[in-house]
Amino acid sequence: MTGTGPARQKKRYIPPFSGISSNLMQFFHSPFGHTRVSHFHMSTPTPSHAETALFALFDTLGIKTETREHQAIFTVEEGHDIRKTMPGGHTKNLFLKDKSGAYALICALNDTQIRLNQTHKAVNMKRFSFGKADALEGYLGVKPGSVTLFSVANDEDSHVRLILDKALFSHDRVWFHPLRNTASTAIYTSDIEKFAVATGHEPTLVDFTEI
Repeated sequence: MTGTGPARQKKRYIPPFSGISSNLMQFFHSPFGHTRVSHFHMSTPTPSHAETALFALFDTLGIKTETREHQAIFTVEEGHDIRKTMPGGHTKNLFLKDKSGAYALICALNDTQIRLNQTHKAVNMKRFSFGKADALEGYLGVKPGSVTLFSVANDEDSHVRLILDKALFSHDRVWFHPLRNTASTAIYTSDIEKFAVATGHEPTLVDFTEI
């Protein structure tokens, strides 16, 4: 990780794999170490092409994950009760645009205080504002409410700079949406940099307590 701009690396195409769906509460393990939990009153949706490709990338990189299906979550507050059942760090993710037109994604623990009017200075960018929904979908392939670390896998040309909260790494695992806000996926923090670099996004690590 670095405190300067991310290195640009060409992302290798990862082929998709077949999804699994169920209407029952079940725990299942793929041969690659993914665990998915679906509650009895919810169906597990057939994965989109992008979600399928994401989990194929995890397979290629040897990254183990756990995914839990749940009702749609649009804000940190809405996910309060759901988070109680998922041990580990929980996150918030901010899609930002600076005054020069450059984009950034900040992934942080949900209780980290982020001073946007100061953060741009710490990462050598211009003053931040929130990115618009069309840019979010165009660059990261997700809709508002589903912003996630994993969405950098859709940013094949590395238009978006990835900024990570140092506090994430105080946990063994942290949870992010798998490109949709009706599920959460846990990843070991020791695998985050591997994932980010594989997508062409060398992360910038920031201690927000010092800003």
